Amino acid sequence: MRGVSSEGDMVKGGIAKERQVDRRVRVVAELHRVPMDLKESPSEGSLQPSSIQIFANTSTLHGIRHIFVYGPLTIRRVLWAMAFVGSLGLLLVESSERVSYYFSYQHVTKVDEVVAHSLVFPAVTLCNLNGFRFSRLTTNDLYHAGELLALLDVNLQIPDPHLADPTVLEALRQKANFKHYKPKQFSMLEFLHRVGHDLKDMMLYCKFKGQECGHQDFTTGANGRDRRGAIQTAFTAAEDAIPDSVYLHRNGGIPLGDWPPLL
Repeated sequence: MRGVSSEGDMVKGGIAKERQVDRRVRVVAELHRVPMDLKESPSEGSLQPSSIQIFANTSTLHGIRHIFVYGPLTIRRVLWAMAFVGSLGLLLVESSERVSYYFSYQHVTKVDEVVAHSLVFPAVTLCNLNGFRFSRLTTNDLYHAGELLALLDVNLQIPDPHLADPTVLEALRQKANFKHYKPKQFSMLEFLHRVGHDLKDMMLYCKFKGQECGHQDFTTGANGRDRRGAIQTAFTAAEDAIPDSVYLHRNGGIPLGDWPPLL
């Protein structure tokens, strides 16, 4: 009986030892599993895109998305990187060269001096925006040409009187008073010569070859109308009195088109 019990104790002891060994193996396996998981975590994190990759894939800059792509380095990425860097470098070099050229203030000055012994003074053409002097208009002029001058309407009434200057409006009303008025004969040619601008009233000073000249040295060459309806008068000087400097006068405060033109 003692022999049987001793053998049973030995079997039980062996089973207990085997269980302890199994537990140790399990503990060791658990201990080895932890660092393996820790080693695997960085590899899983490396699959996440970096900030530069996110920027490259969302940017509209041509070529950059082909450089910073997901995955290993390839020949295609290297070629794209070389092309991108080369283009950027060429742009910077050319831009810096242009900026440097701008701040160098390059300029070319070429002057050819030609001495002229005698200069022909051209004809002087005066184009009046207002071809008629208001101060020279008469009641008969307004009766026959008031609508043509845009001073009266078809009914010989003043259009838009609230837009006119009070002083000018009062003078226009006096001249446009046709009550008990008997119209006279009207000549357009006489009207143009009478109310047109006179060079005598416009010229302040004239000098040619050290000698003074005046309006009497000019003659009216032509009369006509341009597209605006303004009178064009060309004054040509005599052969021995061609001025080299002419100053025209511009009066102030003259109503409705009495402003003489400037040369």
